[in-house]
Parts: sequence; C-alpha cells; structure tokens
Amino acid sequence: MFTLAEVASLNDIQPTYRILKPWWDVFMDYLAVVMLMVAIFAGTMQLTKDQVVCLPILQSAVNSEAQPGISGNADDTPGFEATTGQDKGTAMRTVSFENAPAITPEIPLSRATYSQLQSTVSNQELKNEKQDSLGRKTNLDYQQYVFINQMCYHLALPWYSKYFPYLALIHTIILMVSSNFWFKYPKTCSKIEHFVSILGKCFESPWTTKALSETACEDSEENKQRLTGTQSLPKHVSTSSDEGSPSASTPMITKSGFKFSAEKPVIEVPSMTILDKKDGEQAKALFEKVRKFRAHVEDSDLIYKLYVVQTVIKTVKFIFILCYTANFVNEISFEHNCKPKVEHLIGYKEFECTHNMAYMLKKLLISYISLICVYGFVCLYTLFWLFRIPLKEYSFEKVREESSFSDIPDVKNDFAFLLHMVDQYDQLYSKRFGVFLSEVSENKLREISLNHEWTFEKLRQHVSRNAQDKQELHLFMLSGVPDAVFDLTDLDVLRLELIPEAKIPAKISQMTNLQELHLCHCPAKVEQTAFSFLRDNLRCLHVKFTDVAEIPTWVYLLKNLRELYLIGNLNSENNKMIGLESLRELRHLKILHVKSNLTKVPSNITDVAPHLTKLVIHNDGTKLVVLNCLKKMMNVAELELQNCELERIPHAIFSLTNLQDLDLKSNSIRTIEEVISFQHLKRLTCLKLWHNKIVNIPPSISHVKNLESLYLSNNKLESLPTAVFSLQKLRCLDVSYNSIAEIPVEIGLLQNLQHLHITGNKVDILPKQLFKCVKLRTLSLGQNCITSIPDKIGQLVQLTHLELKGNCLDRLPAMLGQCRLLRKSGLVVEDHLFDTLPSEVKDVLNQDTSITFANGI
Repeated sequence: MFTLAEVASLNDIQPTYRILKPWWDVFMDYLAVVMLMVAIFAGTMQLTKDQVVCLPILQSAVNSEAQPGISGNADDTPGFEATTGQDKGTAMRTVSFENAPAITPEIPLSRATYSQLQSTVSNQELKNEKQDSLGRKTNLDYQQYVFINQMCYHLALPWYSKYFPYLALIHTIILMVSSNFWFKYPKTCSKIEHFVSILGKCFESPWTTKALSETACEDSEENKQRLTGTQSLPKHVSTSSDEGSPSASTPMITKSGFKFSAEKPVIEVPSMTILDKKDGEQAKALFEKVRKFRAHVEDSDLIYKLYVVQTVIKTVKFIFILCYTANFVNEISFEHNCKPKVEHLIGYKEFECTHNMAYMLKKLLISYISLICVYGFVCLYTLFWLFRIPLKEYSFEKVREESSFSDIPDVKNDFAFLLHMVDQYDQLYSKRFGVFLSEVSENKLREISLNHEWTFEKLRQHVSRNAQDKQELHLFMLSGVPDAVFDLTDLDVLRLELIPEAKIPAKISQMTNLQELHLCHCPAKVEQTAFSFLRDNLRCLHVKFTDVAEIPTWVYLLKNLRELYLIGNLNSENNKMIGLESLRELRHLKILHVKSNLTKVPSNITDVAPHLTKLVIHNDGTKLVVLNCLKKMMNVAELELQNCELERIPHAIFSLTNLQDLDLKSNSIRTIEEVISFQHLKRLTCLKLWHNKIVNIPPSISHVKNLESLYLSNNKLESLPTAVFSLQKLRCLDVSYNSIAEIPVEIGLLQNLQHLHITGNKVDILPKQLFKCVKLRTLSLGQNCITSIPDKIGQLVQLTHLELKGNCLDRLPAMLGQCRLLRKSGLVVEDHLFDTLPSEVKDVLNQDTSITFANGI
C-alpha cells in the first residue's frame, strides 16, 4: 500500500509556480489530497481487518435427497465419513438424517425392522431440530474455515468491494498527475520556469520600484487632477497599486515621488538621482529576457492547449468515476451467499458469509463520491472559464491608459494565456510586467544607463583575442556606442552590430591601433574629425546591410582602405547604387569580398580592378551571368566564385595570368573540359571544384603541371583517371563523397602527396602502391567498404591523421605502431577496433596523453 509520503511528490510543485495556480487549481489539489487520504485509509483498513467470515448452511432433516440414500451404500452418500468400530457410533450422533441410512449399508431390512428404524430416526430428528436454534456442529477444521473464507472472498464478494480502495487511489493519482502535468512536461515546463523567473524579477526588483516612482512625475499635472478626483488613493505610489497610480512607467534621470495622506495629496519636489550600476544592469537584462521570451513563446499555443486537454481529461475522468461508482455503491453488502463447488473437500455446498468492512467501505465510498462530485463541478467551471473569453489574446489597454507609455503591445498565444493565469493570482504582476514590453521604456532606460553601465573596466573585460591574435571588442544591440569605448587605445578590431543610433565621435582619434571596423546593420554616423582619422588609418572594413542604401557614404572615401567586405542585398536594381561615390577613390584596395545575389560583376569594381589581388563573390544561388569584367583584374591571385550557379568554368578566368588559387565551390558544373586552358596559368597551384556535379575528370588535367592542391569532393565521380597521377607536384588530393570504387595503382606516382581524402566512397581494396606515398601526413578513408588494412601502412612514417571509421574492418594491423608520428587523437576509428591492437601498439599510440600530462605537471 502506498503511503502519503510516497505519493506526495506527484503534487510537489515549486512554490514559485503558485502565481500560475488559480483558486480552482488550488481547491482541486486539496480535494485530491483528501481523496488520497480516503483511499489510503480504506486500503489500510482492508489490509488490517479480516476480509470475510463464512459458515456452512446445514441442510434440513426432511430432504428430498435423503430418500434415495436409504438403500444406497455408505460410500455413495454425500457428507459421509468412513468409520469403523467405535467411530461409527460417534458418527451416528453427529450425522444428519441424510446420512442415517448408511448405518447398515448392505443388510436387507424387514418391514418391522424398517419401521422400528424409522421411528428411531424420527426421534433423533426431533432432537436435532431442538438443537438448531443453538446451532449445529460442523466438524470443520480451522484450515478448512480459512480455505473457505479465502474461496468465498474471491467468489461471493463483489469486485468493487475488494478493489474500491485501490481504484480510488489510482483515480486520485491520475487526477493529481493531470492537474500538474503542464508544470512537468518539458515543452511547457521550460517556458513556465522562464516566465515565472522573469515575472518575479520584474515585480520584486528594487529597480522596478525606483523606476516607477521616478517616472511618476512625468504627467504630474494630469496625475494630480486624476488623483484628486473621486476615488481614494493609497499612500505610497511607488508600489504601483492596482487602480489609482501610474503603474507602468520608465525610469528617468530625475527622481520624483508623491506622498499622499488619507485626505489630501501633497506633491514634493523631485530630487535628482542616478540609477546605480546593479539596478541598471538588472533592468537591461530584464528587457532583453522579456524580448527573447516573448519571441520564443508567442509563436505557439502549446501551454494553452495542454492546460485545456488536462482539464478535459479531469472532467471525463470525473464523469467516468461517477457513472460506474454510482452503479456499484449498492453492491457493497454485509451478507453474501457463497457456492464454491468444493463439496468434495469441505462437505457442504453453500455458505453464508459476512463482510466485516462493508459498512465502513460504503461510508467511505459515499464520501469519495461526494468529493468527486465537488471536484467535477470545479472542472466544469474551469472549462467554462477557458472558453468564456479569448485566453490567447491579452490587452494592456488599461495599463496604457494609466501610464505614459502608449506603445505597450498586446500579446497572444501562450504569452497571453500565462498573463491571464497570473491575473487570477494578482493583476499587479501583469501591470508591472507590461513596462518591460514598452520600447519607449527600454530606450529611456538605455539612454540613462548606457554610459553608466558600460564603464571602461567592463569594456576591457569584453575585449578578446580573435583568430588573428588581435584585440577585438564586439558590441551588440546597444542603444549607442559607449564613450568609454574610445578610451581603449590599444584596440585593433571594433565590431558594432545592430546599433541603429551609432555615432562615432572625434574621440576615436585616440585609438591609434584601430585598423579594422565591422558595421553589421549599423549605419554609423561619423564626425568630420573622426572621418579624417578613419580615412588615414582604417585598413579593413566589414559592412553588413539589408539594402545597399544603408552603406554609409563615407565608406567610399576611405582612400587607405585595404580590405572591403560587403554583405547584403545587391540585386540588379541596386547594382547602380553601389556606384554612388563609386569605388574609384579606394586606390589601395587589395581584397574585395562581396556576399550577395549578383547577376553580374558590378562594372564599378573595374575602377579598382588593377589593384585587387583577391576577389570573392558568394552568391545566394542567383546565377552569375556576366563575368567579362574579370579580364581586367590582371593582378588577382585568389578568385572565389561560390554558389553562383555556374555550369562551366568561365572563360574570363583564363585571362588571369597571375591567378594562384581558384575556388568554384557549390555551383552546377557538370563538365570541366575547359581545364586544359589552365595550362596557360603558370602560377595556378590550387584548384577547388568541390560541391558540384562533375561526372568525370578529363585527361587534359595533366597539362596543369604546377597544380599542388586539387579539391573534387562532393561531386559525382565514379573513377579517377590516370592523368591525375601525373601531377607530380600534387600535395593535396580531396575526392571525398563521390562514388569511386577503386583507387588506381598509379597513385604510387604521387611521391609528394601529403594529404589524401577519399572519405565517403565505395572503395573496398587499398592498393599496395598507395603506401609508396611515404610523405603522407593525412589519410582519410572513412565510410567506405574496406575490409582490411595492409601491413605496409607501417611505411607511412610521417602519418599524423588516419581516418578508418565506417568501414567493414574486423581488426587493425599491428604495423600501425611503426607510424611514429601517429597518436590516438589522430586515429579516427571505432573503439572496438582500437582494442584489437596489441598492447604495445596501443601504448605507442597513447604516448601523447602521457607526454601532455607530464608537461602539465
């Protein structure tokens, strides 16, 4: 049997969730506890008390079944016990008339003898009838009574009498689980937890009270007229009462407050205050949390649906319990008749039983039904409340009327439902919470606290080292640029993201080390002195925009700029706009990176083409048609045209005699017959044709003699031609994720090969010639059909990375131990295959761990 402590966790909801539990939920929780106590009490009593007590029903002296037994045998008479000698006399005194004829089973009786015997039996029957009022002896053993009690408990007693306590317990547990399921289900529990946390901070934060009292004087005259009107007001406005005070306001630099007496309000002169650092940080964090939480919750109505479903389940459960319980309540009875069909063991056919717990169980059942009825009516009221008003919409109209913030938006879906639930607890919560939905309130707070919050020390903590080992500061979604930023004179990189009101003052001239600036959706305005500094000192500029018109005009006048990164919409209509002020003033520009949706290379790029050494164009899938401008970029050494929907290698590329690195990733190239023209590009060392639709490699690739790196991964290659292996300078070959089934034996000709990637193909056999490439450092063979690794792999003494995961290997060669530079961190293989290596080989592969540990010590 369950104890109350064991099931208490079913109803163990965090105390902070109480603000989301209206009165009906609290009431139902207590009803469930009472029902649980009734179930446990009934179950405990049923276990500790005797279940049923049964006695046999003795047959009467005159029985129609006795007549046939007069001439029968003793063995055929029911209830007769075989006796001999003196035991027969005893049996005659205790047997009923039904057994009397069995005294002389095989001796024929004369008429006189039979008459005499009948007279004797009649006298005995009269004596027995006199004894019936006092009961008759049954000669049943104690074990037989126990046996028949158990039999009749299961046969005669109605099932509801036996299982009512357990059913009540199960029903109550189901109701308790249903009541609190939305607090436990992960998809809703996480949102509820965040909401309660944010709501509590908004209500209890010291800054909230201070901010409300500071902004209470904004409409002092209007408030005075309203406050001195017909309704009486509380004494302290700073706590934002329900009706009388402006409960939704934002903090101002000047602090003002009202003190009211019970009869007449007295206005005091506001005093100047400054929000302390802790309160300002807390308020800003709350605005950010509320915004993110709203975006996260307002898009769905899962919480509302789950609450409705669990309420419907409780209502259906109540109807079900009430229906079948009402039918069985009258079956709980004190007396029961039992016919267990065990006459051959006991000697009696029918028994009369008493159920000791019947009276108490019936009372408990009636009490349980009463509780269920009350529970059900509360469920019906809950359903009425759920569908009476649109709970997926919540309006702050009243708050907007009482405060100076008219931009508090109405909310919907789960966000609205949670606020409706909070209103059932206390409407003051949602009123205060509405302040943090106002953009005006947020902007005022930011204007006041920006410089106070972002001190020099705090900004210094946000400075980090980027991948180029430069000091970088990233400011994200601020109301402006803090003044303390320009005191970081040793800063190399400044990133400003989503700061619509960014202004760069003359103080930036102090940042003598600043050479890289990022403007991400940040149309920054600069002062004249600041522009002069940026024009002379800035070397790298990243501009991310939605429309090209958002690019600040001063960008095109940075004559000493070396690198320019433009990320945004540059469609055909706006291509002309990129020419405003043009790029011709950028005389020292070397790297131009454009990530957009171009249909042609902008003609104004040709203004700086002679100076460019690297051009990168990343399209979003828009087909790049016109490429003739590329012919003018004679100094370009690196060219990337990614995701431009190219179907062939553009002919304009073959004019770039200084080209060293060509990347045509993520296009629609099917054939590369034009690769023969690369023989004129004597400096071309790296060719990247990955993520295309190339089916085969033409033999003419052998004419590109100076090629050192060839990337052909994620294509549709089925074989590697011999021509590839004639590229003697090749150091890196990547043909991963194709359909290659065989590695040609000519691979052994690549004596300078250092990196080979064949992951994700259909290779099943490794040629021995592969291991003649003794300079191999990286060998990726994962996700193939390889069944064994030759022992000659030990010849790759410079191997540092070996990938074998995803093959059909059953063991690893012990010769891996001869790869002196290979360590376990560079061996990508299943754990069970690693365990097949000899212990001495595993020790060799694990050396790096011990060495690192020793160095750490």
